[in-house]
Amino acid sequence: MHALNLTAEQIRAARTELDQIERQYGAAAADNTEQHRPTMRGFKIAYGKLGKQLRAARDRLARLIDQRRSVPHRVAIRDYSERTVVKLATERKHLTDIVKMVAYQAESDLLALLRPHYARADQEGRTLLHELFATTGDIRVTQSELQITLAPLSSPHRTRAAQVLCELLDQTATTFPGSSLRLRFAVRYPPCIGLAFPGSPAHRATAPTSPRAP
Repeated sequence: MHALNLTAEQIRAARTELDQIERQYGAAAADNTEQHRPTMRGFKIAYGKLGKQLRAARDRLARLIDQRRSVPHRVAIRDYSERTVVKLATERKHLTDIVKMVAYQAESDLLALLRPHYARADQEGRTLLHELFATTGDIRVTQSELQITLAPLSSPHRTRAAQVLCELLDQTATTFPGSSLRLRFAVRYPPCIGLAFPGSPAHRATAPTSPRAP
C-alpha cells in the first residue's frame, strides 16, 4: 500500500512538472516571430534545452504510469505491515464476536431505558453511557447488598440522567452473579446549588429570604 501511494504522489508531481514545461514551451512558440525563426526546425534548435526537458518529463511520467500499472490491485496485509498479523482461531473468533454482540446489545438496552429521560439520547446517548462506564466510583458491601456509587459525570444534566438510569436498574432487583447480594446503583451528586431547579423544594430551601417590610 505504501508503494502504491508513493507512486501516486510521484505521478502527480510528474504531471505538474510536465504542465509547467509545456506552458513554457507553448509560450515560447506563441512569442516566436517568422522573421527570426521561420521554420519549426529553427525553433527546436533555438529551444533545444527546453525541448529536452519536455521529452524527459514525458518519459518520466510514462514510466511512473507503467510502474503503477504493475502494482497488484489486491495485496496481503502481511506483505505491507511491519507488525505481525495475528489471526484468531475460528472458535476464539466466534467467542469474541459473541461477547462483542452481547456487550452492544446490553448497551442498546441501557440506551432504551435512558431515551425517555434524556432529550439528546439519539445524538449522544451512547457517549453518555461510555462516560458512565469509565467513571470512578465507590463499592460498599453489606450483608444483603452490593452498593455501587458512581462519581458525577461531566455535566449536571448527564449526572441527572445517570441517576435516573441507576433508579431504573435498581427496580430490576438484580443480584451479583454467584452471590445473594442485590446490586444497588447510585450517583454521588456534587455539593452545589446548581443542581436545584428554580422553584423546586431544594431551591426554596437554599434560596435566601428577603427581609419583610415592617
